[in-house]
Amino acid sequence: MPTTLLMLPPQTTTTRAWATRLAGAVPQIAVVVAETEHDAARAVRHADAAFGTLPDALLRDAGKLRWLQAPQAAPPAGYYSSALIAHPVVVTNFREIYSDHIGAHIMAFVLAFARGFHHYLPRQLRREWRREPNDSGVIHLPEANALIVGVGGIGAEAARLCAAFGMYVMGVDARRREAPPGVLKLDGPDALDSLLPLADFVILTVPHTPETEGFMHRARFQRMKRTAFFINIGRGMTTRLDDLVAALRAGEIAGAGLDVFEQEPLPPDHPLWTMNGVLITPHTAGHGPHLDERRFEILRDNCRRFLTDQPLRNVVDKARWF
Repeated sequence: MPTTLLMLPPQTTTTRAWATRLAGAVPQIAVVVAETEHDAARAVRHADAAFGTLPDALLRDAGKLRWLQAPQAAPPAGYYSSALIAHPVVVTNFREIYSDHIGAHIMAFVLAFARGFHHYLPRQLRREWRREPNDSGVIHLPEANALIVGVGGIGAEAARLCAAFGMYVMGVDARRREAPPGVLKLDGPDALDSLLPLADFVILTVPHTPETEGFMHRARFQRMKRTAFFINIGRGMTTRLDDLVAALRAGEIAGAGLDVFEQEPLPPDHPLWTMNGVLITPHTAGHGPHLDERRFEILRDNCRRFLTDQPLRNVVDKARWF
């Protein structure tokens, strides 16, 4: 029997187009498009591989399944269920397709804070012509330190860009052992508390995992410089927003640039919307051109690797969710 790849529901115009393209590009794989849960339940028993979200109810019948391509770089909480972790299936994801877009978004926050835009944007809305004093409101980046928490593909790109502006870049990462270009000091997660007081910008790019859930809390904000800025473009569940609000109100940090939140959408009555020194984007750091083509290229490449028993790209440590 041919090797079977099951495209799990729900389907979109994009996933249907991918199925057609895969059938032409990798004809050795039989691509089955399941439009409904009933279709998926019937097909999963014979599937060698699958793309999408696999509920536990389907996983129980997936006796042949050896590879699952997750539909996102960081699927929602609950994707890596205990049943999926225990199942022998290898999971891969779409990480490292967003690095250029998110790296630019990070630098937009850094440059906005460094040049005082968090002061001037509210004044623009009030039509208020008022400058900050000449010797304040600006961070000279060649004299500033950036701490990047999570030096994967996105963190490494952010490090390269920060270094290009002359910043001293430190990194904390649970996996990486060799510093990428731009990172002058790389440590493991245990060093985070000792590095926070040194940074002018603390930049989170880490995924949501059991270890990172809520790990940016009040005590860690209190370790930061009162003049430092916090930037989170990783995952909202890594940061306790009530603690961040409290730290901002107490003047324990200077401001925050946020693209991700514990609760999304951020409620319209949340205090962060109107706090001084806070810049907000609605989970758009990864937006940009070419993403669907990059996703398809990984899916196609992994199909070819799967057929020839080569190592798959972007294998996930299921127990750690990334």
